[in-house]
Amino acid sequence: MSSFWERESERLPCVLIGDVVVSKGSRVRLHPRPGGDIIDLALAGKVAVVEAIEQDFEDNVQIAVTIESDPGRDLGEERQPGHRFFFTLPELEPLDEGGEAR
Repeated sequence: MSSFWERESERLPCVLIGDVVVSKGSRVRLHPRPGGDIIDLALAGKVAVVEAIEQDFEDNVQIAVTIESDPGRDLGEERQPGHRFFFTLPELEPLDEGGEAR
């Protein structure tokens, strides 16, 4: 039996951002919260692909993304540090196949 603190986050199949269903493989534009760090500034406006949707034991939802233009994107899909980033729902803008906001 694992302890409360050792529980892993729960994977969710999809979430709603506005009225758009977002799931693994969805394309989104990143809009990090104001007051973030230098990485947030570098990622602002970038297009990313949803790699996972996770919910922690406090019901907080985090979206793991890889940057579409990152030549090491496959490393993020393998959960390697530096190529996988986490954002909250308000920080993401769903995109259609052509890169336009939905």
